[in-house]
Parts: sequence; C-alpha cells; structure tokens
Amino acid sequence: MSTQRLRNEDYRDYSATDVSPEESPSDTLNTFSSPGSYQRFGESSSTTWFQTLIHLLKGNIGTGLLGLPLAMKNAGVLMGPLSLLLIGLVAVHCMGLLVKCAHHFCHRLNKPFVDYGDTVMYGLEASPSTWLRNHAHWGRHIVDFFLIVTQLGFCCVYFVFLADNFKQVIEAANGTTNNCHNNETAILTPTMDSRLYMVSFLPFLVLLVYVRNLRILSVFSLLANVTMLVSLVMIYQFIVQEIPDPSLLPLVASWKTYPLFFGTAIFAFEGIGMVLPLENKMKDPQKFSLILYVGMAIISALYISLGTLGYLQFGANIQGSITLNLPNCWLYQSVKLLYSVGIFFTYALQFYVPAEIIVPFFVARAPEHWRLVIDLAVRTVLVCLTCVLAILIPRLDLVISLVGSVSSSALALIIPPLLEIATYSSEGLSPLVILKDALISLLGFLGFVVGTGVTLYELIQPSGAPIFINSTSASA
Repeated sequence: MSTQRLRNEDYRDYSATDVSPEESPSDTLNTFSSPGSYQRFGESSSTTWFQTLIHLLKGNIGTGLLGLPLAMKNAGVLMGPLSLLLIGLVAVHCMGLLVKCAHHFCHRLNKPFVDYGDTVMYGLEASPSTWLRNHAHWGRHIVDFFLIVTQLGFCCVYFVFLADNFKQVIEAANGTTNNCHNNETAILTPTMDSRLYMVSFLPFLVLLVYVRNLRILSVFSLLANVTMLVSLVMIYQFIVQEIPDPSLLPLVASWKTYPLFFGTAIFAFEGIGMVLPLENKMKDPQKFSLILYVGMAIISALYISLGTLGYLQFGANIQGSITLNLPNCWLYQSVKLLYSVGIFFTYALQFYVPAEIIVPFFVARAPEHWRLVIDLAVRTVLVCLTCVLAILIPRLDLVISLVGSVSSSALALIIPPLLEIATYSSEGLSPLVILKDALISLLGFLGFVVGTGVTLYELIQPSGAPIFINSTSASA
C-alpha cells in the first residue's frame, strides 16, 4: 500500500478519540458512484442522529475527563468551571468552523468528502497569498503531524493511567475492605515502581495493536464503552455524597498553575478530528450542527460537573486521575479496574490513526514478502515509543497537560480560525470575523507556548511531589 493510496482511500481522519468505526475505510469506498458525484461517504451504512450523538459522546470521554478535578485545583473552584465553559464554547465554535469550510470545498470542488487535512490544504490553495498556495500541500502534512502527536500522546497517557491505577489497587490489596463509607487511608504495601508496571503492559499492548481490522476493533470499543460507563456512574455516585465545605478552597488559584489547567482542559475537548467523519456518515447530515451543539453541551456539563464535584470532594488531595482518590473498598477498586480495562482496549483505537499514516510509508518501500514483517515491526516500535515517553514522564497530570498544550491546542484552537480566514478571504470577510478568528488563534498559540513551557518546567523542577495516598474527602 503506497502512501498516496493511503491518503486517497484508507485514511479518512479517524482521529475520533473513541469512535467505533463499523467498517474499514476501504469498504466504504465502494459506495462512490463516480469520482465527481456528490454523494455521502459511507451512505450504504449511514448512521441515525441518535447513533451519531452516541458516537460523539463516547468519543469525548476518556482519561481527560478523569483529570479535570485536578485541573480545577490548578485554576480555582470559581475560575476553573468558568474557564472550562469558555474553552468548551470556543472549541465547539472551532468544530463548527471546520465543518463549514469542509462543506464549502465539497460543493466548490464537487467532492463527496474532505477530511481535516484535505480541508486545510484546499483552504491554503484558496488563500490570496501566492506563497501559501504554492505550499498548500504542507497544510495536510501539518495536520497529519499533529494528529500523530495527539494520538500517540493519548497512548502515552494510557500507559501512565494503567500503571498508576493497577499499582494502587495491588498495593492497597491487603487494606481493601467491604466498607466503602467509613474508609480510612490505607497503608499501601510497596510493590514496584510505576514505570515497571508500564513495561509489564507493553507486550500485551503490542499484541493488541497487531489487530488491524476495524471491525474487530469495534468489538473492543464496545467493551471499553460499557466498562467506562459503569465506572463513571459509580464515580458520580461517590463524589456527590457529603461534599465538604467549599469555602476552604481558593476561588482563583495561582497564575503559575493556570497553564496546567489549560493543557488538561483542551486535552479533554480535543475531539475535533471526529467531527467530519461523523457528519459525513449521517443519514441526514443537515441535522449534524444541531447534534454537534447538543452533544457538546452534554459533554461540557459532564466535564464541568465531574471536575467541580471531584475537586470539592477531595480538595487539595486530588490526584492526576480521580480514580486514584476513590476509597480502598472492593467496590471502588473494581471501578479502577473496570475503567482501566476500558482504557486498555481504547489504546488500539487511538493507535489506529498514526499507524494508518506511518506504517504504509515503510511498507510501500519493502519487498512483497517482507511487508507483513515490516508492518508488525513498525507497530511494535511505535508502541515501544509511547511506553518510553510515558516512562520519561510518569506523572499523569503532566502528560495530559503536555499533550493538550502541544498538539490539541493546534488542532482544536489554532488551525480552524486561520482556516476560515484563508477559505473565505477572497470572498470577503468582515473585520469583526477576522478579529474574532485572530483572537481565538492567538489564545490557542498562547496556551501552546505558555502551557508547554510551564509543564516542561514542572517536569524539570517540580513544585511539589505528587500525592500517593487515598483520600475520601478534602478533610481526610
């Protein structure tokens, strides 16, 4: 498979953070009647509005959600929810801009579907700048690069999440009880470093990514969705009980930790890669804008409520994932294990996008009888790379913030407003629209620079050691 064939056929922007593809991209190509006809991509297996809403919801629920209570601590009990609401509004607006520009080029070029990279490339070709038009192909390369960084970054986060949760469950096994109400801080039995847990998961994840069929991966996705849904219900059930006095928490946190909040927040909202594939597979795509706004409103409410309630419940003791603060009783230990199982299988779905971009590049240059070996070898190297990066940054909160600041901010905030300017500049844009787009991109760029800088500084010179105890309330 050549790289060009991958771009034209197989790669359709499967950057959804948890989308369950029901068929392989090549299967849906047979639905095109002709290259020039305007037809919905995957029309033979179109999704209903409800199915699209479910895909959108589950595609935005992952480890980023569980890190939001700590993000609230980094922003403040008042500033955090307000900032998260603002970032959510801006992120949803940018999703709408991407859909708008994609529709523009589909109609203008009479194409059945354009993905994120295509849209950026065509946007640069439509810009008034000769230099940008001559280098428009770099638009796709830039999007592909950030998609790879984002998805592999998610995989790094999963390594740390799995290691932290399994380590805590195993170390607290001797102190685990059946009483979830009067739980005391457990005395942990030291086992081994969390980085050794990451290495322990490595061979199992390598075997998992050898599964290259999207139909089989969709089965793993269903299992992941069920386990994560049950876990979320149990987490909510606990954090709404006996919330401590919120007056003990700061309304606005130090400005030094706010960039860490930004990185975690944009990491959670980085679902822009799933927007075009979901819209394109709808049976009635005219309803997609409504579905997008309703779905993201539900997601924003979920984010703000879990982040705020989690911070109120555990206060200064909140950890990189709220699961690490749950009591050491068997019920909530099972919640940690259930969510970890879901994250384990989600790894293969997140890995699919960078694999479909990178693997064909090497396979196309190998002899026919070596192609399978090269394919599996490249996949193995990529999984090992995510494991090594996770080992180098073993703090879950900092990994999430770094991935969010570096790549998610570019895909979710910086590129879409600039894309609107490039797409419609020749047709005339009002100064207010240009100013709005410039401010959003500037916000994303500042978050990228400051968030990355603060996170790297925290890695080099940590302001405080992470907490490794279980606390059932802020007053524990």
